[in-house]
Amino acid sequence: MVKSKIYKNFDIDIKYKNSIILIGNFDGIHKGHQKLFSLAKKYKKRYSSKIGVLTFEPMPKMFFNEKLINFRISSLKQKIDNLKNFNVDFIIIKKFDRNFSKIKSIKFIKEILGKKLKPKFIFVSNNFRFGNKREGNVQQLIKFESLCGYKVVKPKPLLNNKKIASSTLTRNFLQKGKLKEANRILNRNWSVQGKVQKGKQLGKKIGFPTANIDIQDYVLACPGVYAVRVKKEGENKYLKGIANLGFRPTFNEKKILLEVHLFNFSGNLYNKYLTVEFKKFIRKEKKFKNIDQLKKQIKTDLLEAKK
Repeated sequence: MVKSKIYKNFDIDIKYKNSIILIGNFDGIHKGHQKLFSLAKKYKKRYSSKIGVLTFEPMPKMFFNEKLINFRISSLKQKIDNLKNFNVDFIIIKKFDRNFSKIKSIKFIKEILGKKLKPKFIFVSNNFRFGNKREGNVQQLIKFESLCGYKVVKPKPLLNNKKIASSTLTRNFLQKGKLKEANRILNRNWSVQGKVQKGKQLGKKIGFPTANIDIQDYVLACPGVYAVRVKKEGENKYLKGIANLGFRPTFNEKKILLEVHLFNFSGNLYNKYLTVEFKKFIRKEKKFKNIDQLKKQIKTDLLEAKK
């Protein structure tokens, strides 16, 4: 993993001017994004340039829609880690707030791109929109190429079974319990990172102790039971397990929670940060008449997950 320089503003070092800059949310960094980075690497080699990413936090869609809570495929930390895996030289994480959202698209092009970042190439997707009320588009970026000294590159979108590989498609697959399809677009297992909290110890009471994780603003994948593998922060060893993502209707709970039961594990995980990778969707969440029925089902689920 390369050490990428991280900026919170547009005042980048002179050595990063004349770079290849990729602009977007890059939520999930799926195969479509990966294709973009592969192409950027070819340009890097050909033009001896650096590669930078300009991304926004919070994601603009979440900023404008406060009710949109469970939306992200990856946390900011995961996004940064994934970008480092692609050997990005620098990352600009611009705080997306009311003031920034009101900047006119032409001002963004001339002042920020033209005067501050001074890129050699700008990589964007075809549907890229920017500026006040999303007034700016790729055509406008192209119009200012010669004035601002950059060249726009917009690769053809990557198709996944005749559909464009996108963050939206990935979210849809996760929400429908189509984990295999989501993982295929991501080119890896979808994962959630979070801190283990002290819960009501309902799992422990019925003989299946779990580590409880608040899923924060991650997209709400189909509530149900999943085969998972888990890694503690700072460790490289994976532990196998089973997870329930949902509202625990048998206990009449209302809050969404990720509960992870690790196989052959004893130890205290409270306040530890875990990465939970979702490997297989086993079944949808359902309400059981009583605890005995639930325990019986859990035993069946465990056998399926261990497979």
